Parts: sequence; C-alpha cells; structure tokens
Amino acid sequence: MGTAAVLSTIALAACGAAPDDNATTPAPADTGAAETTDATEPAETDTTEPAETDATEAPQADGDFKACIVSDEGGFDDRSFNQLSYEGVVQAKDELGIEMAEVQSDTPTDYAPNLASLVDEQCNLIVSVGFALAADTATVANSNPDVEFVLVDHDGDADFDGSKDAENIKPLVYDTAQAAFMAGYLAAGYSEAGMVGTFGGQPFPTVTIFMDGFKQGVEHYNEVKGTDVQVIGYQGGDQGSFTGGFEANDTAKSLAAGIIDQGVDVILPVGGPIYQSAIDAIKDSGREVALIGVDADFFESDPSTQDYVLTSILKAMDVSVYDAIVAAAGGDTNTDTYVGTLENGGVGIAPLHNFEDKVDPALWQEVQELQEQIISGELTVTSYLEGQG
Repeated sequence: MGTAAVLSTIALAACGAAPDDNATTPAPADTGAAETTDATEPAETDTTEPAETDATEAPQADGDFKACIVSDEGGFDDRSFNQLSYEGVVQAKDELGIEMAEVQSDTPTDYAPNLASLVDEQCNLIVSVGFALAADTATVANSNPDVEFVLVDHDGDADFDGSKDAENIKPLVYDTAQAAFMAGYLAAGYSEAGMVGTFGGQPFPTVTIFMDGFKQGVEHYNEVKGTDVQVIGYQGGDQGSFTGGFEANDTAKSLAAGIIDQGVDVILPVGGPIYQSAIDAIKDSGREVALIGVDADFFESDPSTQDYVLTSILKAMDVSVYDAIVAAAGGDTNTDTYVGTLENGGVGIAPLHNFEDKVDPALWQEVQELQEQIISGELTVTSYLEGQG
C-alpha cells in the first residue's frame, strides 16, 4: 500500500475503533514499564479499509522480522493518535506474517524503560508514537544502531541542532495545518455565532500546527467573505488555552466549558482524549456546539460523537506506519523523513456525515476547492513543515 492515494474530502476517513460499549478496541499491553505483550490476536477495529495492495505484488518480509510499538501516555485505546499508529503495525503483522510486540506508557517516565524493553525483546523495528518520546527514542536509537526506529509526529531533532539525532530513526510527520485550514474555513462558514474555539493539550508543534491551520482558515474565510468570525482560545504560537496534558479530565472539561461559555458554536480540541471532555462540556452547556475531531474520523472511531462531529482533521498515521514497516521488513533501510500532505494523502478532512444537511452545499464546495488551491500552491498555509514533503 502506498500513501499516494489522496484522502478525499468526501469519502475517505482514516480512523481507529472506539472503545465504547458498541465497539471493540485493540487490547493494550500491561502498562508496567518493562512489560511487553506479543500481539498475536489483536482485536479488530471499526476502520475504513485502506487501499489494498495488488495481489501480484504482495509485500514480503526479508526473513524473520519483529515490529514493535510503544505508546505515549494517551494509550493505544485513545480512539485517535496512538490507536491509528497501532493499527498500522497490526496490519503489517497480519499481511506480512511478521512478529509484533507492544508496550503502553502511562506516564512520561515510562518512555525510556519501555523503549529499552522492546530492544530486549529483539525487535527489528520500534515505532515510537508521539512528539513526547523523541528525546528518549534518540537516546535508545544511538545505543542500538542495529535497531530501526520509526518516530511518529516528530522530525527526529529533539535537541534542535538542525540535524536528526540518530541515523537509524525514520521520522513520520504530517502537515496537518493544510487540512486544518479547510476545517477552519468550514467552521467559520458554519458558525452562526460568529465565534469558533480551539484548545490543546500541550503547546507542542504537533498540537499547535492544527490550531494554526484552523486559525488561518477562519482568517481566510473572513478575507473572502468580508466577515469577522473570531477564534477563541488561541492567539498563535504557544499563546492559547492548553490543558497541560493529554487526558480527558476535569481540567480539560473546565477549559472547554470556559471557551463554550464565551459563545462559540464550533470547537476544536487538539490532544487525543481531551475531546471527550469537550463533549461533556457541550452536553452540560445545553447549547448546540459542533466539534471538530483530529487524527481519526471521530464519527467512525467513536460513534458516541456522531451527533456532535462537524468533521475531523485526518492524519493517515496507520498508512504511513504500515508503509514504513513494509519497507523495512523488505530490506529498505531508507530513513528519510516522510511528510504527510494533502497532495500525498497523508492528511485530509473527513466527510460531514450527520452534518451534511446542516452545511450549505456551496460552503462545502468551497472547502473542497481549497484543497486543490493548497495542493497547486495557489494558497499557502503557514506551518513549521511548510515546503517539506
């Protein structure tokens, strides 16, 4: 499977399954820092099937190969970021017939020992999920040059010296500002209040890239339409509303409630499970507030959100993780950075689903046209990944 198939703004959703009463989820490993689980029968998830590999050119593993994965503190059942990456490993295991092991992190102090435990498990390739694992991944990678590492959502330069910290790290990054721009334009056009909101987990570049793109999309709508839709909760850079973590908790709920109370009727929470707290705040408000998902298509990955989700900003982490493992298992040691864009299908925007009848078709058509304008270069979306990929 290649990542060249572009995520359609109408039909394709990269998603993970929701761990609720009506869906099955991956069974995460015990969270002890040194414990791993050999995933021989991962639970099936409610996903949109990626493009099938041509049966005549099925990927082949080069001898025995073991692909492993470590989560950040969000866990493999976060219905978005970690789970999508996990599903890419599971797909590679199933299609290639390789071995797999997983270990889940509860706190940042788990990252280093969890990575070390996977080295001890004789993993050939280790997927580190998340910006927060970058420094520990670099340390372990430099100590184990014969092990390949795939670092999801970080460019591999944790010490900011302008070069990758270890030669055996393959970074996977995603210019989600492009898709978030489309979502911001949509939100501005949908809003009747003239106010939309956003907040994040922590001011990591991989979080603020969503918020920056969203804000630029709202501003572009204002420029085109002569309106003055306001963005509540984010001023740019690291100036905005952040919970300080990536957990669904009272802090996240209070922050969401504070934004909702200012009158917004669309909200974008960026930070894995914190969207659950935002939905709780919407319910408590008694107001009609639409939510925009991130990473996965929340309508598919968490059916409990279906009455709230206007759209989702997609990152095809499952596809890029799968592709990286297929390449490595086949003997390809290329560790060049992969950058997901609208053009290569690494990012995109989900369908409107239940909101299709609530969104003006002309507005939705304009959103689709934005995709082509961004791909062609007619429109420039600023981000720290601009010009890469």
